[in-house]
Amino acid sequence: MTDLFTTDHPHAPYAPLAEQLRPATLDAVIGQRHLLGPGKPLRLAFESKTPHSMILWGPPGVGKTTLARLMADAFDAEFIALSAVFSGVKDIRAAVEQAQLTLAQSGRRTLMFVDEVHRFNKAQQDAFLPYVEQGLLTFIGATTENPSFEVNSALLSRAAVYVLKPLAADELRELHERARAHAFPDLDFAPEAVDRIVGYADGDARRLLNVLETLRTAAQAAGLANERRLVSADFLEQALASDLRRFDKGGDAFYDQISALHKSVRGSHPDASLYWFTRMLDGGADPLYLARRIIRMASEDIGLADPRALTIALEAAQTYERLGSPEGELALANAVIYMAVAPKSNAGYVAYGAARRFVSKDQSRPVPEHLRNAPTKLMKELGFGSTYRYAHDEPEAYAAGENYFPEGMPKVSWYQPTPRGLEQKIGEKLTRLRTLDAQYRKRKQEG
Repeated sequence: MTDLFTTDHPHAPYAPLAEQLRPATLDAVIGQRHLLGPGKPLRLAFESKTPHSMILWGPPGVGKTTLARLMADAFDAEFIALSAVFSGVKDIRAAVEQAQLTLAQSGRRTLMFVDEVHRFNKAQQDAFLPYVEQGLLTFIGATTENPSFEVNSALLSRAAVYVLKPLAADELRELHERARAHAFPDLDFAPEAVDRIVGYADGDARRLLNVLETLRTAAQAAGLANERRLVSADFLEQALASDLRRFDKGGDAFYDQISALHKSVRGSHPDASLYWFTRMLDGGADPLYLARRIIRMASEDIGLADPRALTIALEAAQTYERLGSPEGELALANAVIYMAVAPKSNAGYVAYGAARRFVSKDQSRPVPEHLRNAPTKLMKELGFGSTYRYAHDEPEAYAAGENYFPEGMPKVSWYQPTPRGLEQKIGEKLTRLRTLDAQYRKRKQEG
């Protein structure tokens, strides 16, 4: 196996606890039962011994790297790992050359694991495509971001996407006991201390193991390991006071918090919105992740009721990119407040969804001749665009009664503006235009 971003052997005694406890078999993996349970997708992939490229999408510390390593073992493949944070096209080429050499010398295929693949740009992601298509590489990308937005469609079309979930409280307790037995069997933990540690971990196995390492050091310094002693909630508070204050989320998952922020904004509650925003910042959330979510709120929940919201969200993200933390966070906070107090409309979101559903199920309808482009003489002779009515030459710059849909398409009315903000004016405008359409049709019928 070749790992281009770490030199620690997974089970070396000096390795971090998370590495020491990295599962060596599939049955030792804690969590992800929806993928690894009997008859579930990844379990079947392991059992079939048939590797395929995939994207593992989920929050930190849920086993993405572990699963990739286990797949390499199960498929008897060479394992090469890259981190998109530290690697570039040069590193990709070097990894490909190594994979080609391995195939030539031993006939073994290579499993290429790319951590944080969303940080690679389009050119870097495209660099994998020919080798994935040739079968030289089985590509496994790990990402905490939605691959629909962060992974190139060409690469995404060649990989199955598996969604990994944060570890549940009982799974974290199982991991805690496994770590205690392995690393400090002479220490006991009070139930309330375990609850606090599990709450701190917030679904992240690596975070739980890191805090246990910190506790081990604190216990040794306090002499707790000299004899079998109890780690109480008080000792926990003393050893990890600042961290526990900061990260104790009572077991709430990261995605539950972003959901709470989004729903507080949608509910037009600026104080609750600020609470969840600062809670996530204080818990270590990436401000740029929050910036992207704020941009989505502007499009999904405010839309044309206040088009300035999207501009403010985009400018807040740009301000943060220029200033960084903590100065740039104020721009994001102001954007959150603006989103919360802005008039709300999901009319655009609903209309877009309805249009997509219709098109996905509908036949391929030809463009009407009067709407077609006519850049050549032949097209003009065929009548393309000849009956098109130029709206600017019509009264009120509107070609009343004109049809812009394909012939025979059923009547639709997807966009229904709300009576809020600018959309109230948009609604009035559309009502006026529909009136002009009716008047035109009436005149046409009367001859």
